[in-house]
Amino acid sequence: MKKHNFYAGPSILPGYTIEQSIAAIRDFEGMGLSLLEISHRSKQFVAVVDEAVALFKELLSIPEGYSVIFLGGGASLQFCMVPYNLLNKKAAYLNTGEWASKAIKEAKLFGDVDVVASSEGSNFNFIPRGYTIPADADYFHITTNNTIFGTEILEDLDSPVPLVADMSSDIFSRPVDISKYALIYGGAQKNLAPAGVTFVIIKDEVLGKVDRKIPTMLNYKTHISKESMFNTPPVMPIYAALQTLKWLKMMGGVAEMEKVNKRKAELLYGEIDSNPLFKATIPNPADRSRMNVCFVMNEGFEHLEEEFNKFASARGMVGIKGHRSVGGFRASLYNALPYESVEALVGVMQEFAQQNK
Repeated sequence: MKKHNFYAGPSILPGYTIEQSIAAIRDFEGMGLSLLEISHRSKQFVAVVDEAVALFKELLSIPEGYSVIFLGGGASLQFCMVPYNLLNKKAAYLNTGEWASKAIKEAKLFGDVDVVASSEGSNFNFIPRGYTIPADADYFHITTNNTIFGTEILEDLDSPVPLVADMSSDIFSRPVDISKYALIYGGAQKNLAPAGVTFVIIKDEVLGKVDRKIPTMLNYKTHISKESMFNTPPVMPIYAALQTLKWLKMMGGVAEMEKVNKRKAELLYGEIDSNPLFKATIPNPADRSRMNVCFVMNEGFEHLEEEFNKFASARGMVGIKGHRSVGGFRASLYNALPYESVEALVGVMQEFAQQNK
């Protein structure tokens, strides 16, 4: 039976990435050694990092004056590194979910934090609008896609202060105007690579403006100056990320990927909205995530939740159980998920509805 991988993360990777990584684990670049046992400072692996950085810049049209670095620690470490490097007196944050809340908690250790708006009171089921970003903030932080609750900011916001974005789960899913951002970061395990590597895209001129001393390992300048080689980087995930970047280019780039992602999301949301058994957890279509589609059983059918979960699992749907904060179901439609998998899930939902009229 074919499996359809809807896990929220770590999640589906392109077959190309998996096959190329397997080959490199057996024999990396004809060295007669595994990728898992070579020096990160070997000329062969330095070339991997250089090519990954170049493809990042090409696929996202990153302007001059920005650096791309690969770090460990996940996006959670960036919750600390961002304010350590950028927050001098006050920062502004938009609270749209659990990861944004955690970023806010860390930032409060370094200075004043102005939460300009929050959807927490409605269990994060919408993207706040109409707020004011304080002009005296050192930066404004957003989480563009909220994996747990299924909301997404699908535009590049205008900000009077440096804009910082956690794009862990929607990077490369749509074109981004990088020039509007001072810093973009993300864990790779949703849309890029296996868990273990974090990417940071940073505008060089925003660094060096805080009064505090920054520990060497937590200073972005350290990693920029050493081109991600200050200490041993996560070699295997970086190599896998490079393969995904190559795959993205072969697929037509980020603009083409957005077209496919729109089709996938429209198909699944269309079924949720028309199927009497199901209901989307995000009422406003403009706020709905293309990456993480969250839905529950409709009123009167709540008792069928576990039955549908088993029904879908028996038909090859993997990882659709919703996060405990929301319940119900969550189908993650990351770049590597084929359109056919969404068609298969829709078919299962229709079949289940037929059996439970």
